[in-house]
Amino acid sequence: MNGPFHVHLLSDATGETLHSVAKATLAQFDSVAVQEHAYTLVRSERQLQRALERIRENPGVVLFTVVNQPLRDELVAQLSLMGMPNYDVMEGPVSLLQRFFDVPKSYKTGGQHEVDQKYLQRMEALNYTIEHDDGSNLSLEEAEVILVGASRTSKTPTCVYLAIRGVRAANVPLVLGLEPPPELLTFSKPLIVGLWAAPEKLVLIRRNRLVTMGVEEDTDYVSLEKVRQEVMTTRRLYDREGWPSIDVTRRSVEETAAQILNLLADRRRGEH
Repeated sequence: MNGPFHVHLLSDATGETLHSVAKATLAQFDSVAVQEHAYTLVRSERQLQRALERIRENPGVVLFTVVNQPLRDELVAQLSLMGMPNYDVMEGPVSLLQRFFDVPKSYKTGGQHEVDQKYLQRMEALNYTIEHDDGSNLSLEEAEVILVGASRTSKTPTCVYLAIRGVRAANVPLVLGLEPPPELLTFSKPLIVGLWAAPEKLVLIRRNRLVTMGVEEDTDYVSLEKVRQEVMTTRRLYDREGWPSIDVTRRSVEETAAQILNLLADRRRGEH
């Protein structure tokens, strides 16, 4: 096949779920040139035929999520006639859960994107995180999670990821030679988690940061000896206060956030 491979993404909703699945899947084939074509909110016969015309012009594989059964059947039939490989990315999980729950599915289009209480909770959490980033606001009684750690330990991106999951997260930087804010030691409601990384990794990240900013590199901020002392001091603080800690040296933000969500879930279970 000459040129890029065409991947068609067709959905009767916003297509966010489909896009996420496609992105994660295509990441396994980074050596392959792919051209994506997206068709969203396809909910009528006319819209479907228009999408099929465009698919016919660029043969490839079709990934789709269509809840409306007649429309889905028509799509699959037309793709079969064209000899176009296709896959319903929701069918496998939905069928599995339908058998497990032993109840019929509801055929609800875009149900996962309703503007409901959970959506509002995520927006509220995101606003909270922005207002309480990097110790800018120490009124943290309403936080669900507070991340603490030295500079460049991924506190902010992890907080943002948690906020997207609906968790009110704040972060407070720890600086060598300075005591942590006294308020931090009085909170009982928030889950406080300490982040740390290997000194060598922190120095590398910090040097790159300074180069990007055009700032002089020869400072304690990137001194390996000082950074080792910094990491040791923060870890001692975590142990002293009984805060769970996470080594983020080789963890992605998503992995760190997932571990924090598990800690939060364990804590909530222990409260009931």
